[in-house]
Amino acid sequence: MIALMLAAALGFAQLCVLLALIFCAIRLLRGPSAQDRVLALDSLWMAAMLFILLLGMRFSNVIYFEAALLIALTGFVSSIALAKFLTRGEIIE
Repeated sequence: MIALMLAAALGFAQLCVLLALIFCAIRLLRGPSAQDRVLALDSLWMAAMLFILLLGMRFSNVIYFEAALLIALTGFVSSIALAKFLTRGEIIE
């Protein structure tokens, strides 16, 4: 009974995160300004990380958690670089 409820909750969470991924991708492609696109990209990598974490919970495999950690690190660094580029116009001074 508990395992069935957990599987249903994971399925619902994966569906919600998948919808978030789709909406972020649409905003990334259609965003009217560069700031909208950067915010969509930031949300996109977060949603991708959450989706991979949910896959790790569903399949009980450690490799998914390591992949999510790598996505989080690269996403954070890319967000900082894009924010710096938008404010100053250059990344490396």
